[in-house]
This record gives sequence, C-alpha cells and structure tokens, in this order.
Amino acid sequence: MSTILSAPVMADHRCDVLVIGGGINGVGIARDLAGRGWSVLLCEQDDLGSHTSSASTKLIHGGLRYLEYGKFSLVRKALAERELLLRCAPHIMGPMRFVLPHDAAMRPAWMIRMGLWLYDHLAPREFLPGSKTIALHGNPLGAPLQPQWAKAFVYSDGWVDDARLVVLCALDAANRGAVVLTRTRCAQVRADGRGWEAQLARLDPATQAVTQTLTVKARMVVNAGGPWAEQVLRQVMGVPVKSTQAKAAGDAGAHLRLVKGSHIVVPRRFTHDHAYLFQGQDGRVIFAIPYERDFTLIGTTDVDYRGAPGAVQIDRDEVNYLCDQASRYLRQPVFPSDVVWSFAGVRPLLDDAHGRAAAVTRDYRLEAHTEPSPWLTVWGGKLTTFRLLAEQAADLVSKQLGDPRHPWTAEASLPGGQLTDLIDESVHPEQDMAEFQRRLRKRHPWLDLGLMRRWSRAYGSLVLRLLDGVSGRSDLGAEVAPDLYEVELYYLKRHEWALTADDVLWRRSKLGLHYTPEQCEAVARWWQDQAGGARTLGFHHSDMSRT
Repeated sequence: MSTILSAPVMADHRCDVLVIGGGINGVGIARDLAGRGWSVLLCEQDDLGSHTSSASTKLIHGGLRYLEYGKFSLVRKALAERELLLRCAPHIMGPMRFVLPHDAAMRPAWMIRMGLWLYDHLAPREFLPGSKTIALHGNPLGAPLQPQWAKAFVYSDGWVDDARLVVLCALDAANRGAVVLTRTRCAQVRADGRGWEAQLARLDPATQAVTQTLTVKARMVVNAGGPWAEQVLRQVMGVPVKSTQAKAAGDAGAHLRLVKGSHIVVPRRFTHDHAYLFQGQDGRVIFAIPYERDFTLIGTTDVDYRGAPGAVQIDRDEVNYLCDQASRYLRQPVFPSDVVWSFAGVRPLLDDAHGRAAAVTRDYRLEAHTEPSPWLTVWGGKLTTFRLLAEQAADLVSKQLGDPRHPWTAEASLPGGQLTDLIDESVHPEQDMAEFQRRLRKRHPWLDLGLMRRWSRAYGSLVLRLLDGVSGRSDLGAEVAPDLYEVELYYLKRHEWALTADDVLWRRSKLGLHYTPEQCEAVARWWQDQAGGARTLGFHHSDMSRT
C-alpha cells in the first residue's frame, strides 16, 4: 500500500497525464490510467471529494425518474454499472430496497408498474431482487407513513458512502503509481509545443497560503474540474469556451448548467432498513434514506445556481421544501427545527436546454482535442457511472497518446473490497460482508462490536492492515473522541491524505454527525498538537451546516 507522506514533492515533475480535479471523475480517470501503465499526476485544490462528490444522495442507482424523461440510454448505462459497483466495494456500498407509496393523483399505477418493469429489465440483474407491489396497512413498511397511503411499490437500488468511494479510487490510483496531490491548486497550464507545462501551488490547509510551487510537464491534460470545468479551460488552460448563445445558434459544443442539490438530516423517522421515494406535488421525487444508524437523510432539491461552486449553501426555502414534502408522507412530521445537519453541492450538468433543473440530463460528455496540445474535458456525469466514464476517458487519452491500452476496471475490486482476504469465497455482497465481520470479530474478540462494524464498513479488508501489530485495546493509542483512536488517525494521515479534523470527521467518516462540538474540538486539538495537521472546524465544507 502506498503511504502518503507530508514531505515536499520534487519541484519539477514529468508525467504522461496531468489530471485536474479530485472529485469522483478525476480520481476514477487517474485510477484507470495508472492501471494501464500511464504515469499520472492528479492535483486537487481542496480535499478529495470535498465538494460535489461528497454532497450526493449517497445512492448507486439507475435513476428511476429519468425514465419519465425518456433517458433510456442513461438509465440502462447506470443500471449496468449498479451491480458491478456493488461487487467491487461491498464494504462502502450495498443493496437497498426502496418503497414508493402510490399517489394516484400524481401518476397512475399502470405507469409506475410499467416503469418498474423497464427498470427491472433494461440491464441484467444477478442478485438484486425485482420490483413488487405491497399493501401498506398492517405492514412494517407502512407504519412510518400517514394512514392515507394504502399501496406502494418496492424496487431495488443501492447505497454508497460517496466520500469514501472517492478516497478509495485515489488510493487505488496511488497504489498503481499515480501521484495524488491534495491541497494543490493548478494555477496555470500552457502548451509548450510537445505537451503542457503546468504551474501548481501547494496550499496550507488552514490558511490557504502557498507553501510550495511545482512545475509539471505533461503530454496531456485531463480537465475533471466538475463545476469548475469551464473556469479551468478559460482561466487556467487559456482554452476558449464557446458561449451559450453560440450553442443556441446551432453550435454543438458542451456547456455546463450548474444546479444546486441540497439535503437535510434529521433524527431517524423509521427503524427498518428500506428507503422511501416520495412523489412531490411539483412532479419531483424526494428520497428518505436510513443514514448513519440514528438518522434519516432527506433530499434532494434541484435549483439553478450561479454563485461560486465552493460557496454553495442550503437556503431556508430548500429546508422548508424538503420538510414539507417529507411531512406529506411521514406520520411523524419533519420540521426545520428537527434538522441536525444539512449540506449542499453543485452538480455540473450538461446544459440540454431543458427549462426545469430537475429535467436536465445527468449524462456526460467527453470532449477531446489535439490542439494546441492533447487535452480532454469531462462535462457532466453522475456518481453511478463514474467507472464507465473513466474507462471511456482513458480510452480517449490512450488514443490521443498514440498507444491504445486495454481497460481493466470492470472486474477489479477497490481497496478493501477484496473480502476473500479473510473469507473463503465470494457469494453475495451482503453475505460476504456479514461473514467478513464475523471472522474479523473472531480474530479480534477484544474489539467492541460497534467499532468493529464501523471499521469493517469503512476499510473492508484494509482493516487488517490498520490492525497489523494490534493485539488489544491498549495498542490503539489514546481515545481522542468516542471510538476514535490514535491508530486510526495516524492511518488516515499516512494512507488517506487526511490533513485536518474535518477530513476525518466529515469525509473519511461521518463521526462529526455523532459527536458534540466539544468532541469535535478534541479531534481538532489532537490533530494540531500531535499529528501536525491544520486545526480547521467548519463542518465538512463551507456548504455544510449543523444546528
């Protein structure tokens, strides 16, 4: 396993490909390219996945509602990726059943049944069960709902820890030889006739002051800047971006439409393991998902956004909207005062001229050019299709560099996903995970059940490395906050690019949701005093809030 060191990087670096952006698409592309033998350097101006990629609804799904917009190709693509992803990292994602209460005033039952039949059959399913119709009265799935909801449809999709998915892709890229630099801004990239020369600025995570400058020479640049993609082209690379007016006049170039999606977290509203999909009176859908054991995650909104992507925040109208839509279905109403955490992210969607933000396509486009030197920009995309996007991007990069190389990620596990390190053979993702946890507890009987479950879910088989040389609780170091020991903090610093308390509390884990402000402060104080990290305490990113 690669160890992430805090020592300065060489001031001059050469590589085949420079990837700008450490969200899910950037790390996915870096991983794929590194696995094909290309030398790769990825730079991210903040922490890995600290913006859009950690502000999702935490789902691996085909997108049932996109069928209504006729996006069959997108849904098929996502459904084909769904089970493949669930197999590659069963510790950070898994199957989930969704309950869709039927509102006859919104959509007739035959239409929903037809949509679910398509959803079941657009792509092969190996282990996810198909859809069915249920009566809600007298059913545990109906108990949390208001009594007027009598019938529902149940179908399959999956959940994912989105922030950890980004980190694990970056870790796999690093294990395969990529250089991953977080808190490193790409200040300028200019073509030099044989490729590109980039000026990178390494930043102090607390003050944002430049601590080191680097020059990188790359044969090709991949712009995976997400909501910053157009800004990277214009201001960093000096590549002109055609205007929206030109597009309206018939130009086929890609353009971004920035759409804000916000979520709220409230104390749990149901105890079973199914999620709900509620049909809003405005035609949108809202998810209510079991989250972090004690909570329910409710989202999302779709609001056009014109501000700085890094400054996005949920607003009062969005909170009220999500509370109202959830309260229309749930027996226990949701009030703004119930919200214990909220977050917002900016989705960089392809502008397909739809008037409603909710109807804008979640598909992606890859734009490759050879002038002034080879470059590729990623437009759009969604979490579920990141692996396929990365594979297609790596194909284009290999073609641009004149050496097509074979894809490999379809059958590969992400770090920690190789549960056969402890179990005999893989049967089914959920069964594999349960057996892995049973054997881990047998090997380390001194581990508290709660800590064992959290560690096995966060790290999968990598927990065996975290526990290497640990024979009892006394080997874990000080308990800095409940169930957060020094051995884990050092592990995250050395192996997962964690540089601040927020990196640990809100991205490598969601412990911040369970801790008091005083406990969060203890983690920040430890990080500053003992680990040499930056002491920053804004929650997760600037678009996070906690009440």
